[in-house]
Amino acid sequence: MSNDYSPDLITLVDENDVEHNFEILDNIEFEGKEYYALYPVFENPEDMVADSGEYYIMEAVDGVDGWELSEVDDDDLIDKLAAVFEERFEEKFSEED
Repeated sequence: MSNDYSPDLITLVDENDVEHNFEILDNIEFEGKEYYALYPVFENPEDMVADSGEYYIMEAVDGVDGWELSEVDDDDLIDKLAAVFEERFEEKFSEED
């Protein structure tokens, strides 16, 4: 059994053309749409220590060149999605123990 772990990474470009790297923690389909849980990747270990540890939830939407990820603006929807993601995280990490 291999214990290799290779994270799925993605680079997003913000409205100021600044690139941000994220690890894809999980993705789900919810009410007919696809959502991703992303965690920032840090080059500097000190930045990682100072980070709040929060992950981001993004919606996959049709874009000009295929699909792209967009922020979710609805706080109630974010709460529902976070509950689903966190339940999946608990299941995944309890299976790995």
